[in-house]
Amino acid sequence: MADRVVVGGALYDGGRLLAARRSAPPELAGRWELPGGKVEPGESTEQALVRELREELGVESEALERIPGEWPLKEGYVLQVWTARLVAGEARPLQDHDALRWLGPQEIDAVDWLDQDRPAVAEAARRLAAGRGGGEEPGSS
Repeated sequence: MADRVVVGGALYDGGRLLAARRSAPPELAGRWELPGGKVEPGESTEQALVRELREELGVESEALERIPGEWPLKEGYVLQVWTARLVAGEARPLQDHDALRWLGPQEIDAVDWLDQDRPAVAEAARRLAAGRGGGEEPGSS
Protein backbone atom coordinates (compact mmCIF):
# COMPACT_ATOMS: atom_id res chain seq x y z
CA MET A 1 0.00 0.00 0.00
CA ALA A 2 1.34 3.42 -0.95
CA ASP A 3 2.18 5.96 1.71
CA ARG A 4 -0.37 8.70 2.31
CA VAL A 5 0.88 12.16 1.32
CA VAL A 6 1.06 15.06 3.73
CA VAL A 7 1.63 18.31 1.86
CA GLY A 8 3.59 21.18 3.39
CA GLY A 9 3.58 24.73 2.14
CA ALA A 10 6.64 26.93 1.83
CA LEU A 11 4.43 30.04 1.87
CA TYR A 12 6.15 33.17 0.59
CA ASP A 13 5.12 36.80 0.91
CA GLY A 14 7.21 39.93 0.50
CA GLY A 15 10.51 38.05 0.33
CA ARG A 16 9.78 36.09 3.51
CA LEU A 17 8.91 32.46 4.38
CA LEU A 18 6.21 31.55 6.90
CA ALA A 19 7.09 29.29 9.84
CA ALA A 20 4.33 27.86 12.06
CA ARG A 21 4.91 26.65 15.64
CA ARG A 22 3.14 23.39 16.49
CA SER A 23 0.81 23.33 19.48
CA ALA A 24 0.02 19.58 19.18
CA PRO A 25 0.67 16.68 19.47
CA PRO A 26 2.83 16.95 22.60
CA GLU A 27 5.91 15.38 20.97
CA LEU A 28 5.92 18.12 18.30
CA ALA A 29 4.62 21.06 20.33
CA GLY A 30 6.94 24.07 20.42
CA ARG A 31 8.83 23.16 17.23
CA TRP A 32 8.37 24.88 13.90
CA GLU A 33 7.13 23.54 10.56
CA LEU A 34 5.90 24.44 7.13
CA PRO A 35 2.09 24.44 7.51
CA GLY A 36 -0.06 21.93 5.65
CA GLY A 37 -1.79 18.61 6.11
CA LYS A 38 -3.04 15.36 4.64
CA VAL A 39 -4.11 15.08 1.02
CA GLU A 40 -7.72 13.85 0.98
CA PRO A 41 -8.99 11.24 -1.52
CA GLY A 42 -9.70 12.84 -4.89
CA GLU A 43 -7.54 15.92 -4.20
CA SER A 44 -4.34 16.86 -5.96
CA THR A 45 -1.45 17.88 -3.71
CA GLU A 46 -1.88 21.47 -4.96
CA GLN A 47 -5.59 21.48 -4.06
CA ALA A 48 -4.82 20.00 -0.64
CA LEU A 49 -2.19 22.65 0.02
CA VAL A 50 -4.54 25.53 -0.82
CA ARG A 51 -7.30 23.97 1.36
CA GLU A 52 -4.97 23.26 4.29
CA LEU A 53 -3.50 26.79 4.29
CA ARG A 54 -7.06 28.19 4.25
CA GLU A 55 -8.08 25.94 7.19
CA GLU A 56 -4.90 26.34 9.27
CA LEU A 57 -4.05 29.99 8.57
CA GLY A 58 -7.17 31.67 7.14
CA VAL A 59 -5.41 32.72 3.91
CA GLU A 60 -5.86 32.20 0.21
CA SER A 61 -2.76 30.95 -1.56
CA GLU A 62 -1.54 29.67 -4.89
CA ALA A 63 0.63 26.56 -5.16
CA LEU A 64 3.66 27.30 -7.35
CA GLU A 65 6.13 24.42 -7.69
CA ARG A 66 7.02 21.24 -5.87
CA ILE A 67 10.30 21.08 -4.00
CA PRO A 68 12.01 17.87 -5.16
CA GLY A 69 12.00 14.95 -2.73
CA GLU A 70 9.75 13.47 -0.10
CA TRP A 71 10.44 12.82 3.55
CA PRO A 72 9.11 10.04 5.81
CA LEU A 73 6.83 11.03 8.68
CA LYS A 74 5.11 8.59 11.03
CA GLU A 75 4.56 5.15 9.55
CA GLY A 76 2.45 5.23 6.40
CA TYR A 77 2.93 8.96 5.68
CA VAL A 78 5.37 10.99 3.59
CA LEU A 79 5.86 14.75 3.38
CA GLN A 80 5.88 16.53 0.04
CA VAL A 81 6.46 20.29 -0.02
CA TRP A 82 5.27 22.90 -2.49
CA THR A 83 6.18 26.54 -2.69
CA ALA A 84 3.17 28.83 -2.54
CA ARG A 85 2.46 32.53 -2.61
CA LEU A 86 0.07 34.41 -0.39
CA VAL A 87 -2.85 35.69 -2.50
CA ALA A 88 -5.18 37.18 0.13
CA GLY A 89 -5.62 37.42 3.88
CA GLU A 90 -3.37 37.75 6.88
CA ALA A 91 -2.01 34.47 8.27
CA ARG A 92 -3.29 33.58 11.74
CA PRO A 93 -2.66 30.38 13.74
CA LEU A 94 -6.15 28.81 13.56
CA GLN A 95 -5.43 25.05 13.85
CA ASP A 96 -2.52 23.03 15.28
CA HIS A 97 -0.29 26.11 15.76
CA ASP A 98 0.11 28.73 18.48
CA ALA A 99 2.49 31.16 16.72
CA LEU A 100 3.58 32.20 13.25
CA ARG A 101 6.74 33.98 12.09
CA TRP A 102 7.62 35.46 8.74
CA LEU A 103 11.35 34.83 8.22
CA GLY A 104 13.66 36.61 5.80
CA PRO A 105 16.42 34.65 4.05
CA GLN A 106 18.93 35.40 6.84
CA GLU A 107 16.47 34.38 9.61
CA ILE A 108 15.58 30.86 8.43
CA ASP A 109 17.67 29.20 11.16
CA ALA A 110 16.17 31.39 13.91
CA VAL A 111 13.54 28.74 14.75
CA ASP A 112 13.77 25.06 15.75
CA TRP A 113 12.38 23.35 12.62
CA LEU A 114 10.99 19.82 12.79
CA ASP A 115 13.64 17.43 11.47
CA GLN A 116 11.53 16.21 8.54
CA ASP A 117 10.96 19.81 7.37
CA ARG A 118 14.64 20.83 7.38
CA PRO A 119 15.60 19.63 3.84
CA ALA A 120 12.58 21.35 2.25
CA VAL A 121 13.11 24.48 4.35
CA ALA A 122 16.73 24.63 3.17
CA GLU A 123 15.61 24.45 -0.48
CA ALA A 124 12.81 26.99 0.12
CA ALA A 125 15.38 29.34 1.70
CA ARG A 126 17.70 28.92 -1.31
CA ARG A 127 14.83 29.83 -3.64
CA LEU A 128 13.92 32.81 -1.46
CA ALA A 129 17.51 34.09 -1.44
CA ALA A 130 17.60 33.72 -5.24
CA GLY A 131 14.52 35.93 -5.55
CA ARG A 132 12.16 33.08 -6.38
CA GLY A 133 9.88 33.46 -3.35
CA GLY A 134 6.24 34.23 -3.98
CA GLY A 135 6.39 33.92 -7.73
CA GLU A 136 8.42 37.07 -8.33
CA GLU A 137 10.67 36.77 -11.31
CA PRO A 138 14.37 36.77 -10.49
CA GLY A 139 16.27 39.79 -11.77
CA SER A 140 17.39 39.53 -15.38
CA SER A 141 20.99 38.67 -15.97
